[in-house]
Amino acid sequence: MLSAAFGGAVRAARVESVEVISKQPRSYHAWATMARRANGELVASYSGGREGHICPFGRVELIRSQDSGRTWSWPTVLMDTPIDDRDSGILETARGSLLVTTFTSIKYEEVMAAAKGWETDRMERWQAVQRASTQAERQSLRAAWMLRSVGGGHSWSPPYLVPVTSPHGPIKLSDGRLLYPGREYPEIEGKVPRIGVCESKDDGLTWQWLAQIPTRPGDSAVHYHELHGVEAAPGKLIVHLRNHNPANERETLQSESNDGGRTWTAPRPIGVWGLPSHLIRLRDGRLLMSYGYRRPPQGNHARISEDQGKTWSQPIVLSDDGTGDIGYPSTVELPDGTLLTLWYESKRSGTVAVKLPDPPFSVLRLARWRIS
Repeated sequence: MLSAAFGGAVRAARVESVEVISKQPRSYHAWATMARRANGELVASYSGGREGHICPFGRVELIRSQDSGRTWSWPTVLMDTPIDDRDSGILETARGSLLVTTFTSIKYEEVMAAAKGWETDRMERWQAVQRASTQAERQSLRAAWMLRSVGGGHSWSPPYLVPVTSPHGPIKLSDGRLLYPGREYPEIEGKVPRIGVCESKDDGLTWQWLAQIPTRPGDSAVHYHELHGVEAAPGKLIVHLRNHNPANERETLQSESNDGGRTWTAPRPIGVWGLPSHLIRLRDGRLLMSYGYRRPPQGNHARISEDQGKTWSQPIVLSDDGTGDIGYPSTVELPDGTLLTLWYESKRSGTVAVKLPDPPFSVLRLARWRIS
């Protein structure tokens, strides 16, 4: 039994189980997001088919569960460009459409250029990927992308460009709009990317820049990353940011809007070391944030707010047995109040040499838990 303090009272939080749900133990899974559809189905998208944290093989995959997360489907590949397809968010809109987000990267070229002591077959695999496209084509593919399905996720639109990227993608608002908190991508050399929110009024087909989140005095927006948001109440929005500025480095910062996202407060610390944060509003009106914790003992934590984000509880430890690359959790609530939190986890950090047997490169783990 785990317990945490909420505003002076002590309430119980129980983690009932933690299981591996991915089915490809020789692949490196990463940056997953889970959503619960109106029909009860669970869907999760992530970057799969990988050899490591940075590699050219990343692709966007989707898995499903029809029984509240107890069993999961074999993955379907949604997007596989000639370069690295990374963090993936997923959302079901009020109209029942599914939106999946990702961004593409050629960071792996730096890894190749600095490679020393690699096995011949590994280098040949990476070089073979490069032969599938020209340098100009690879540069043109660097972007933030969205895919849309109106067929329950069994058929998808071609990927289309969106203005920003963030690991867990957009959220839906009570007024019918969709809001996408994020960071402009791709970045333009010499220009500080804007951090802020975009909106869609047509079910995710098109996106328009809505508002910039101001930079806290003394900070640089260059060091704000990986945003996610939640509607705490109609018109009242909260966004969490991953912070790498010297003040409160590697803490979660919070910005707020009281006018539906048109203006925002400067980010402020909330006393949470760990990142990045995923936010949901529970059925009883409380807010829940889940986030990775990369200090020993490494794992994943959650916190509750009972006052619309003004204060947050002490951490609820969902896992504490991580030894490598870990985190990016997302959480859904089931009708009976059970919470499911999904994250990725490797028992070794960084790019893993393929010759190493056991344990798996990086798996998806799912915690089933409850709070009172």
